[in-house]
Parts: sequence; C-alpha cells; structure tokens
Amino acid sequence: MSETFKTPVVQFGTSRFLQAHADLFFHEGTPPRAITVVQSSGDPDRARRLAHLAAAEGYPVRIRGVQGGETLDEERRVTSVKRTLATATDWDEISRVITEEAKIILSNTGDRGYEPRPADAGASPDQDMSYPAKLFHLLAARHGAGGAPLDIFPMELVPENGAVLRARVLEIAAAQNASGALVTWLGDCRWVNSLVDRIVSEPIEPAGAVAEPYALWAIEAQPGLEAPTEHASI
Repeated sequence: MSETFKTPVVQFGTSRFLQAHADLFFHEGTPPRAITVVQSSGDPDRARRLAHLAAAEGYPVRIRGVQGGETLDEERRVTSVKRTLATATDWDEISRVITEEAKIILSNTGDRGYEPRPADAGASPDQDMSYPAKLFHLLAARHGAGGAPLDIFPMELVPENGAVLRARVLEIAAAQNASGALVTWLGDCRWVNSLVDRIVSEPIEPAGAVAEPYALWAIEAQPGLEAPTEHASI
C-alpha cells in the first residue's frame, strides 16, 4: 500500500457500527475524509478484519429497510479507511500519525472503555492501559512535538462523553505529574459531546455491515467547532 496519503481522522475502534456510521459518512461527506483506523483492544478476532477495512476496493455496507415509505436495499462501498494499525504492535506509527497528520480523533471503544485499569499508572504506554490512558500518552507526544490541539469526538454511549473523556484524561495527566503546559494544551483540545444512532443488524464478513436507513450523529456545538464533514445524517 502506498504511504503517500495523509489521514486527518484517526479512529479508535473497528466495530461494525463505526463501519456503517462514521466511516460511511466520511466516505460520502463533503469533504470526504481519509481515516486511519486503530485497534486498541488487542482482540484477535477484530485484528483479523483490519486489512480488509483498508482494501483498495473498499468494504460493503448494505442499507436495508424503509425510507420515505419505500423499501430500500442497496450496497455502498466505503473507501474512507486508508490505513489500519494496532496499539499492540504499531505504537510508534500511531504516535507519528497523530503527531503529523491528525486533525480529528474519533473513538467508539465500548461503554466500559473509559474505566481505569491498573496499567494506567505506568509512566510509558502499555497495551493493558485503558483507552483514555493510551490517548493521554499519544496526545502528550503530539504536544511534545509542537503539534496543535485536536478536535476529539468520542462516540461511546456515555452521557456527555466528551466531558467525561476529558476529565479522565486530565485525571491521568495529574497522576503522571504532567507539566502545566501539557495540561493547558489538553484543555485547549475540543472535547466534543455527541450522540450517535444507527441499527446495524448483522455483519458482512470479513468487513462490512447491514444497517437500517436511519442514522444520526448529533454533535453539541461549541466555539470554533466545525462539523467533521457535511452529511445529511450529521
């Protein structure tokens, strides 16, 4: 695969929901957005789908249901995913992409993905860390390299997910005795509350999904924030 592209979106999570939701929106939206998908869980079943997400021909999403009183059954090919990585094996490359390419960080790591883990206390990145702890170390590396603050769009089904993730990352920063400059920089990132909805009824192997027509990504406005792309479902 050519590495001449850049991916302004870095996505943590490989779920079928994301494949039929945000990844499809970034494919169809204005402007379209290129994505690096990161597997953070270490789940071997999900690791096997990584290569298929970034296939040149894309992966299928079948939209099936009733829309506007008419039956809809159509297939779309999603080609927004350009690169796939895993925190267990590709940490240095993930750090580089977030430092050099990212403008948006997106996540859907499960409803329990924010829960603290014993490894979170470690001074260096560890696969056993929670998602917020891994995110802290990646953001710290970007700050250390002089990168600008990012827009961070968590999509976990947690009330006020942006505020909750921000608080958790700042808690980790305090435990790590982060510098005042880094703490200020983390606060300057935009941590965005959002609500997402789409019924994904079944998987398509090895990558892809069947989903209903209705979809929603509701994003809470805040000063300076722009929608990640223009799309009818955002």
